[in-house]
Amino acid sequence: MVWITAGLTAAAAIAALPAVVIALQVGLASLPIARSRRPVGGSESVPNSHVRPAAALLVPAHNEALGIRGTLESLFAQTSSADRVVVIADNCTDETAQIAHECGAEVIERSDLTNRGKGYALRAGLAYLGTGEPPAIVVVVDADCRLQPGCLNALVAHAAAADRPAQACYLMTAPTAPRAVDVVSALAVLVKNRVRPLAMARLGFPCLITGSGSAFPWAALRARSFDGGNIVEDMQLGVDLALAGWPPSYCDDAALVAALPDHAAAFVSQRRRWEHGHLRTLTSQVPRLGLAFLMTGRIGLAAMLVDLSVPPLSLLVAINLALVLVGVVAGLFGAGWMPAAVSTAAIGLLGGSVGLAWWCFARAWMPFRFLLSVPLYVLTKLPLYASFLFRRESAWIRTARGTQATSE
Repeated sequence: MVWITAGLTAAAAIAALPAVVIALQVGLASLPIARSRRPVGGSESVPNSHVRPAAALLVPAHNEALGIRGTLESLFAQTSSADRVVVIADNCTDETAQIAHECGAEVIERSDLTNRGKGYALRAGLAYLGTGEPPAIVVVVDADCRLQPGCLNALVAHAAAADRPAQACYLMTAPTAPRAVDVVSALAVLVKNRVRPLAMARLGFPCLITGSGSAFPWAALRARSFDGGNIVEDMQLGVDLALAGWPPSYCDDAALVAALPDHAAAFVSQRRRWEHGHLRTLTSQVPRLGLAFLMTGRIGLAAMLVDLSVPPLSLLVAINLALVLVGVVAGLFGAGWMPAAVSTAAIGLLGGSVGLAWWCFARAWMPFRFLLSVPLYVLTKLPLYASFLFRRESAWIRTARGTQATSE
């Protein structure tokens, strides 16, 4: 029985460590040191006084005719005459390329049904830029995003000043008629893409590339080969660059937003791709980061390892809840209550962290009643994690939106 107690306590402690990491990150990010309460999708501006070099903006797009015009308009509103906007129309069967031309963008049309996805599109875009005088900074923006005021200036200036890749604050907005799960999902993205990177930045540590709105010095991109083999290409890219000596940094002054899918099937598809990609990257890249840290002693790699080791929040809650139940059963059979106590404390830390993040970063746009839907949100995610064990998502699939969600 002693060995059972020791084993369960050790398991509970290991599962509780990511909860401690999240609690520390949320607590540090919530300190009122130059922290604004910028709402998701809000119009609060960032000063445009940044001095920055010219940039090339790459927009990988697959069948984005419904929304790419708005994206390009938000880009051109912030570009100068020295900047370039390049759309890579990747295996498109709609009017994406034509609309991009009409908006004034340079357009690359790519057709390769075998090698498809964001990584391959970016490789084509970089090859195109490399045929002439390469830009000082390359910015990658997804075709469904909208830049908030001052985003481009702040992001490019940050990357140029640090001479490192930079990640903007990339957030999601709920659909016009949101379900509770949509609003909670927007909060989860905010914790992952703003709150936690902000804490890493305050400690001087690198951040993960969380998606759209990333800027790269040209020299950094030469250190990485794009092959499109990861369905969360962005997260893999951040790890690869850090290992190559180009650790990404977070820029909270630059913000851009995208809308969550307004159709349930598209929402599930997007979440499956994100969650499976996150777990694949976690299991494959944490050992690489650990080995690199042991060989180089670079503390930034250790910090990125810790950050990447935190599984998706819903999965973390589910694991600790399961360990609470196991601990209670073990306690009833005389194995002691320590395992259950540790897992219960982890659940408390996670709940308190979510509540603090909501209070400091989201209460301006998210009514408190939606927090009561967090348990339902966790339950809706469990099938996604179960499918990771038996039916993993391995292909990049564009998220259908609007009418496309019902027709594709």
